[in-house]
Amino acid sequence: MSKNKKSFFERLTGSVIMNPEEHKIQTGNRNLNAALTEENEEAQLTVDVFQTENDIMIQAIVAGVKENDLDISITQDMITIRGERENKTETTKEDYYYQELYWGAFSRSILLPQEINPDEAEANLKNGVLTIKLPRLDKERVKKVKIKSE
Repeated sequence: MSKNKKSFFERLTGSVIMNPEEHKIQTGNRNLNAALTEENEEAQLTVDVFQTENDIMIQAIVAGVKENDLDISITQDMITIRGERENKTETTKEDYYYQELYWGAFSRSILLPQEINPDEAEANLKNGVLTIKLPRLDKERVKKVKIKSE
């Protein structure tokens, strides 16, 4: 391994500062520090999406975000989570040794693998973990309709 090439661990943990062009080539993403300095930039919220017997569940880490700073919009086939994490520390960029936390607006839109009932959705925020329960629509359930005679 050459002296200029960083190991996977070094790139993953940020233990060695990489220049933005090298980061872009190696990860296909923009440099996080560059994203932090751009105005009106939204980060993409990381989520886990899984299913239980009757529900689609979504979990996301939103530590440091107040309930009032979260917005959840749900349709039958998509959910959008928006929020903002506010940095109250007044520190200049030059004072940082590492700057890996994201401060600012974030959002995530997720196409759901199955239609859900948005009217019965529930959201819970506990210890910085947002959990959203989306009841799945049972398309195999047959509803019989009575015919009324006039």
